[in-house]
Amino acid sequence: MVGDKGDEKQRMALTDSVDDMTRRLFADAGIGSGMHVLDVGCGSGDVSLLLAQMVGKTGHVTGLDKDRPSLDRARERVRQLDLPNITFIEGDVCMPLPAIGPFDAAVARRVIMYLPRPVDAVRQIASKLRSGGVVAFLEHDATMVPGRRTPLSLQEQVNRWVLQTVEREGANIYIGFDLPRILKEAGLTVEHLRAEAIIQTAETHYPTVAIIRAMHPRIIQTGVATEEEIGLETLEQRLLDERAKAGSVYVSDMVFTVWARR
Repeated sequence: MVGDKGDEKQRMALTDSVDDMTRRLFADAGIGSGMHVLDVGCGSGDVSLLLAQMVGKTGHVTGLDKDRPSLDRARERVRQLDLPNITFIEGDVCMPLPAIGPFDAAVARRVIMYLPRPVDAVRQIASKLRSGGVVAFLEHDATMVPGRRTPLSLQEQVNRWVLQTVEREGANIYIGFDLPRILKEAGLTVEHLRAEAIIQTAETHYPTVAIIRAMHPRIIQTGVATEEEIGLETLEQRLLDERAKAGSVYVSDMVFTVWARR
């Protein structure tokens, strides 16, 4: 088991790798100072903290999640940071939501892919927006990966562990291509959609092992791989050695970002 400090380091590694992309999405969608924003599926608050910086003291962020332990961690983080412009509430976006809003914007990162009826959920999210309000979503998609000229068998195996785990947990790992349709069927007007590649080389750093470490119990629980197959203690070096030997670009993931307006 990894202690609290180890868990926090893993969480920060994951957060740092996607925050720039997330911040750019929110800024391009028009989220900024003074706005009231709903963070759907907020978990332990990573996106909420980012939003709090963007909306400033005159704005407010409401984080929504159905997992009480995650909300407890989020509230403790906010308490320690003394951030009065964030509130966390318990709720399930697949169920009738509490009387909240109206909001200027609603966001979700790696949430829509897990929803069994995404159109209904997005329609409910949109109902909490004021007229002209915006939704901004970030989702990963496995349709076009891996991308490589030179095979990297270990890296590809690691990617399969991640994808197979979340798929067995009920995620739609091809959600990126469905996002415009989902938003349109929910009654929203799509303003922009883009896809960005996560590229790895021998010189660039992406926290693959931190992701595997964080997902380790889930990978084993879902039967995707065993501890022996993962070999967590040596995995980082084996991945580095493989990329150095290949000497080529490896596209490990595609991230779709979209925003739409009510």
